[in-house]
Amino acid sequence: MSNTVCDLSNKNCKPCEGGIPALTEAEARELLQQLSGWTLDGGKIWKKYEFKNYYQTMAFVNALAWVSHREDHHPDLEVCWGHCTVHYNTHAVNGLSENDFICAAKCDALFDI
Repeated sequence: MSNTVCDLSNKNCKPCEGGIPALTEAEARELLQQLSGWTLDGGKIWKKYEFKNYYQTMAFVNALAWVSHREDHHPDLEVCWGHCTVHYNTHAVNGLSENDFICAAKCDALFDI
């Protein structure tokens, strides 16, 4: 499966300690158009990634952990045999920020490797 990596994946997350508003739904929907297969749901975005086996699932999770550490922006993960669902939101703003979409794009780039 090959998706075109969007420009968001070339950006880096900016530190966010709150004090800024979350993205509006319109702003979030605009950024969502740059991603493939992500769902906007109640102030979060999420996507389910499918794998052939548990080993591939865990390799993806470990690679995502490394990216998350580098970006200092961490998703909530549901890890199961053969799939992983990734959820992003920015707790400091109680909603979505551009960081969530940057990391979602980086997540897609990992899946395309």
